[in-house]
Amino acid sequence: MTDFDSIDFFRDQTLVEDPYPYFDFLRGECPVRRERHHDVVMVTGYDEALSVYHDIDTFSSCNSVTGPVPGFPVALEGDDVSELIEKHRDELPFSDQLPTMDPPMHKAHRGLLMRLITPKRLKENEEFMWELADRQIDEFIDRGNVEFVRAFAGPFTLLVIADLLGVPEEDRPMFREQLQGPRREQGLGSTGGDSMAHSPLEYLYAQLGTYVEDRRLTPRDDVITGLATATFPDGSLPDVMDVVRVAANLFAAGQETTVRLLASALQRIAEDDRLQKLLRDERERIPNFVEETLRFESPVKGDFRLSRVPTTVGGVDIPAGTTVMVMNGAANRDPRHFDVATNFDIDRGNAREHLSFGHGAHFCPGAPLARAEAQVAIERLLDRMHDIRINEEKHGPPDARRYQYAPTYILRGLNRLYLTFTPA
Repeated sequence: MTDFDSIDFFRDQTLVEDPYPYFDFLRGECPVRRERHHDVVMVTGYDEALSVYHDIDTFSSCNSVTGPVPGFPVALEGDDVSELIEKHRDELPFSDQLPTMDPPMHKAHRGLLMRLITPKRLKENEEFMWELADRQIDEFIDRGNVEFVRAFAGPFTLLVIADLLGVPEEDRPMFREQLQGPRREQGLGSTGGDSMAHSPLEYLYAQLGTYVEDRRLTPRDDVITGLATATFPDGSLPDVMDVVRVAANLFAAGQETTVRLLASALQRIAEDDRLQKLLRDERERIPNFVEETLRFESPVKGDFRLSRVPTTVGGVDIPAGTTVMVMNGAANRDPRHFDVATNFDIDRGNAREHLSFGHGAHFCPGAPLARAEAQVAIERLLDRMHDIRINEEKHGPPDARRYQYAPTYILRGLNRLYLTFTPA
């Protein structure tokens, strides 16, 4: 039996391939449990996770993507550390990104984002997805085999967001080249180990900033002009960098997580002939299949919070200044909320109640986009690829599969997925 207490979840690679026994161990002892290596309180229960996500007065999101590494810049002492958080939060990595903001700044910037992702724009974007899915499949369909992450999931998700934001068609190959090189392994916004590289975001800041500045000087009848002239809910015009950061966050967060979702979905389709046939024959089941995939393999293992004042979660006392990790991947398998939670069930009635998009004020604003991307992609892949299977030369036989997962404590998903198929 594994001694889970001896494993450092944040630095040890032992749990990268399969973290779920560790999640079950924590929840089995207590749904709110402090780990001993970094003094992080791990929240693995569904109801307990909701209570943290919804208590924005008690829990700050300033450390939401960094957690215990690198830690807070100063010692957090006293029964109310709110002033210390506000004074030093900008010293944390990614402090300029929407997920790390607290009210009222978060509400204003999220409002700006929602003025960009309108139902009308999402509908136009979804129409583009169908064309783009075929275009990506055209690049490899004749070969009968594909490395799915690089050849489809990565470029598809990147170009969907580029279209949503109105990046000119002639510039999109440049975006793909700049954002899908070696950084693809760790992801635009991942936080594996001590690495806090910001360079992909810096590229996005520079390029998107050029677009916004140009359209403010010379408005056109295009999406980028709408992006450049969007206002905060109070009607004020944001600084150029405020707009750029919101747009860049869509690339950094939305693309990365949706790539993981698509890879998990295709891995399951390729591993299960009966499921594959069911989805081909009954396409109306695809939306719930996507939800169950999100529940079963959350692309984000968890989000962090920092307690401002003493509080209690699930009957456990949490002092002020405590780093809390809300473990979406564990809460999604809480048997108190999901029946036979360790089984993948395409007919699960409450699959959509998963926490893979978070919950509450920080619920992922790109969730409708991710769901549409997954459903469109799966439809077209099933239409054009028959007999989709795992490439055994690359991943081994069914009883001895070899998969490589993202080596981070935030993201969960495959780095590569090699498939074989018969062109339709």
